[in-house]
Amino acid sequence: MTFVQLIECRTDKVDDLNRLMDSWIEQTRGRRTATHSMVGADRSDARHVVEIVEFPSYEEAMQNSKLPETDRIFHEMVALCDEPPTFTDLDIVRDDQLNKAAVRQLMQRMPAGDLSVIDELLTEDYHDHDIADETDAMGREAIRAKCAGYLEAFDMNFTIDGQMADGDRVATMWSFSGMHKGDFMGLPATHKRVEMTGMTVFRFREGMICEGWWNWDNMAMMRQLGLLRM
Repeated sequence: MTFVQLIECRTDKVDDLNRLMDSWIEQTRGRRTATHSMVGADRSDARHVVEIVEFPSYEEAMQNSKLPETDRIFHEMVALCDEPPTFTDLDIVRDDQLNKAAVRQLMQRMPAGDLSVIDELLTEDYHDHDIADETDAMGREAIRAKCAGYLEAFDMNFTIDGQMADGDRVATMWSFSGMHKGDFMGLPATHKRVEMTGMTVFRFREGMICEGWWNWDNMAMMRQLGLLRM
């Protein structure tokens, strides 16, 4: 179970705290068990500083606390604060990564033919970059037409192999399989099953997907359909 520790203190030496954290990260490389760390200052009281540190589990957090560098940094941190820091230990009982969940929903519903998901999750000015297309698709209607074309050509299935989120972007690694059942690039249905892999990066704005970059093995698809011989 993911474990999060909140460390709160009062100080006007946030820059010094940041340098302390940089030092700890450097000194504990290869041994620390913390996976994510954030430091925030209260907007209504800048001297109220909160550090949020995430660990895979409570047990691994305890391993981290036993590192000599952690103990040393803690004492240096106390010296920077107006009063001793307070600690809150949290076992995470719910963790919704909303942008990643939105991408999963998009990539599950579109291949199933539910194109209403485009209106639900894409902005009106959505901008699509696709390695297989000479020009970018702009707007929901362009994406709807593009998806409809693929749905007519293939019985499609996407499997999500992994996801990574950073800021307003989500990268998704996926596998595709489908039977060629209709016209594709001027090629009538071959009823061949094709498989390929790819990765898509989506950018979010106010909870909606506003831009996407598709990088996939279209050469493999064309070889399997007999459009390319090597």
